[in-house]
Amino acid sequence: MGRGRILALPYPAQGHVSPMMAFCRVLEKHGFKITFVNTDFNHKRIVRAGVGKDSLSMGSNNINFVSIPDGLDPEDERNELEFPKLCQSMLLTMPAKLEELVRGINSNAAAASGGRGGLAGGTDDDDDDKITCFITEFGMSWALEVADKMGIKGAAYYPMCTTFCNATSFFAPNKELEAFLNSDGIKGCGTDQLPEEVQKILSLPTGDLDTLKIIFEYSARNLKAMEKTEWWLCNSAYELEPDEFAKVPRLLPIGPNLAEISGSSRAQFFQEDSSCLEWLDQQPPCSVIYVAFGSVATFEPTQFQELALGLDLTNRPFLWVVRPNIINSSSCAFPDEFKGTRGKIVTWAPQPRVLNHPSIACFLSHCGWNSTIEGLSSAVPFLCWPFFADQITNKMCICDVWKVGVGFDPDDNHGIIRRSEIKKKVDLLFGDDNIRARSSQLRDTVLSTTAEGGRSSKNLNKFINWLRE
Repeated sequence: MGRGRILALPYPAQGHVSPMMAFCRVLEKHGFKITFVNTDFNHKRIVRAGVGKDSLSMGSNNINFVSIPDGLDPEDERNELEFPKLCQSMLLTMPAKLEELVRGINSNAAAASGGRGGLAGGTDDDDDDKITCFITEFGMSWALEVADKMGIKGAAYYPMCTTFCNATSFFAPNKELEAFLNSDGIKGCGTDQLPEEVQKILSLPTGDLDTLKIIFEYSARNLKAMEKTEWWLCNSAYELEPDEFAKVPRLLPIGPNLAEISGSSRAQFFQEDSSCLEWLDQQPPCSVIYVAFGSVATFEPTQFQELALGLDLTNRPFLWVVRPNIINSSSCAFPDEFKGTRGKIVTWAPQPRVLNHPSIACFLSHCGWNSTIEGLSSAVPFLCWPFFADQITNKMCICDVWKVGVGFDPDDNHGIIRRSEIKKKVDLLFGDDNIRARSSQLRDTVLSTTAEGGRSSKNLNKFINWLRE
């Protein structure tokens, strides 16, 4: 019996594309075919990073990569500061383009089925090429409106931690935005409309009322569209966030879904430098500080220089990922006094393989959810340096709930994390055997829930059975 083809639609950012791809790889192993939809802009980035269109097959005949426009011009910025502009543009452009794409795919599948089936009208297996289910990220759930219009079932997938999901869902679609905002932006802590803990978790900006309204309206549109499906899936585990899952019983933990260690199937926006693995082979066990801040976060030049000098000051080997656009400046300038003799610097790393390397001692991270679950799954303690959004929440979980990492304290005068603070916290982490022991225990918990018979594994099987109906 044909199962149909799944359409997967992630939010167009590296930290969202990667977990959706990991989830699709899981579904592929259960026999499903997937059409993976990127924006035109990101599709080109993935092709460049993989060195050619052939890289998109990634050893699979069951995942097909396609793209549609996001409505912005190629030269337009798509970083976190331009999030509202991108959201507006996507809502204006992508629904019609997505419907056009799906109708074309299903029309071609029907034509092929008729041609092969003759008078019998085709076989059940021919239906495998028709889109029969949408899996959209929470942040792209407006696409479920398209699925509903076309009579196609759908599911929503949340790639981040449940704590942040619950906080962002606080702004329900039927709420008046003005209840949360005033002329200065977010209302102050302690108001009836915006609980203090929600403001802390969201780390929302003040000022720019129009921008905040765009964010809330986009979220409200997605939340309303999510009511069209009974399946709200989450890339987390009940064992990691039991209290948060208890608040939203319909949110089903099926993770964490981890990227394959090989790195060849992770749909990367940047070309990976695997030479760092050879360098790691030459380092002593549990000695290297791995430093990576994801694909979006940026530094002011002064803070970047303090980080460089802080790594030097630790007098420990380090592997540092420095993207070309990581500094808010026209050039990536290391300070003159930076030696870096004990480190290796790359523009992008095969992170799952790095974190599983025996020479890695700790992970200096921006605390994005993908990095968080990859670190947890490798029993690597964290040095937490979050920037915005869910990274703030993840840092709280790492340091205060799971107690498998430490954070940095900026100085009182300029808000800069100084080189001395970096050395202090590195030394603290290297000397804390309890953190390392808790990291190992948490790794075992994370891996057991996705193993056969684990809670996340059982939930995933329920969803797969529904897909096959």
